[in-house]
Amino acid sequence: MVKPTRVTNNIRALRFARDEMTQAALAERIGVTRQTVIAIEQGRYSPSLEMAFRIAHVLDVRLDEVFQYPEEAS
Repeated sequence: MVKPTRVTNNIRALRFARDEMTQAALAERIGVTRQTVIAIEQGRYSPSLEMAFRIAHVLDVRLDEVFQYPEEAS
């Protein structure tokens, strides 16, 4: 069983803000399958750093606008 990632993302909302870009269109532009985009959006998969930058570039936003990592409670 795959452990879900703690990294959260706003990919779905950002896609819709970009003329309702489909998962398939985003996948094609970043060079992965639609299933990979689905897994990233659902938090079942953390993209590589390079892929994360490609996603941010395609969505025309900063990396930290796409992905967030919760801070540890002190």
